[in-house]
Amino acid sequence: MLGVKPSSKIASTTPPVPTGVTQNLSDAVSQLSWDDLRIIKTLSECGNRAATAKKLGINVSTVSRRVAQVEKTLGVALFDHRRSGYMLTPEGIELRALAERVELDIVSVTRRVSRAGQGLLGKLRITTSDSLLLYFLTPIIADFKALNEGIAIEVLVGNETLSLARDESDVAVRATKKPAESLVGRKLASIAWAPYGSIKQATTTPFAEGQPWVSYSAGLCGLKAKSYVEDRVSADCISYRTDSVAAASVAIAAGLGYGFLPCMLGDITPGLTRVGPVVRELQDELWLLTHQDIRKSWRVKAFMTFCAAAVAHQKPLIEGQLDLPVAQGETGSVS
Repeated sequence: MLGVKPSSKIASTTPPVPTGVTQNLSDAVSQLSWDDLRIIKTLSECGNRAATAKKLGINVSTVSRRVAQVEKTLGVALFDHRRSGYMLTPEGIELRALAERVELDIVSVTRRVSRAGQGLLGKLRITTSDSLLLYFLTPIIADFKALNEGIAIEVLVGNETLSLARDESDVAVRATKKPAESLVGRKLASIAWAPYGSIKQATTTPFAEGQPWVSYSAGLCGLKAKSYVEDRVSADCISYRTDSVAAASVAIAAGLGYGFLPCMLGDITPGLTRVGPVVRELQDELWLLTHQDIRKSWRVKAFMTFCAAAVAHQKPLIEGQLDLPVAQGETGSVS
């Protein structure tokens, strides 16, 4: 077929292409705007220039001029002007389809941006321990989420420290006195520890000889509370060990023995009561941390600011300063 010229009939029905107009596609694209697409879409719906101009709030001459300019730029006719009105050509149908896609994209992006004005967007990953998460941190996260519906929260629970540098998490809420040097953040409060027992056992004497105790194991062997108890209680009185502070609180409430818990957990766990004073030497620190590379992330900054403010209101609970009744007869220390 090379070298065969088109017939005169085909040539006569092919719209003339202005010299140099379609040779540079990038020029054509740069001259095509959303306003042009909107005019083409509206004219195809209304069928006449007057109705189109009225709907768009522009002049009739503007409708004519913009359509003519697009046709000249693309080198095709977009409408057939008939007695019944303006009818789209096949090329015009494609432009209208493009206009509809662009309109949907604009609506979608506008909706997301509008939501962003009410709250941030994206995913925020928080790592913490089960004891901090259970009753204390979960309500704070819920309140933050209510104000920032566009943020999806993922919580990673464990006593081990996840690497914020390796993008395993964004924010860490930790009980520690020695945060990693690669992390930045702030100390929120001191964490007080005290002895607790089941409400059912509140009239008994926890420090009396032979009373059962709950202690810690595995990853929590380094807890000061473990050594404090086991230095003062015989091994055969340790009836239950666990590598979870939250699990210890449940075990104590179930009557498996007395045990030491952070006050921020023990004071609000159903079924528990304090059976002795805060032991200062068991004190820990509550830190809110992130990696220095992401500390300026809007999601990270928003959560850390919100969390710090919420925790500030909870300092009496965290530091064991709530005015709680202590079980009768239990004001001494473990002996």
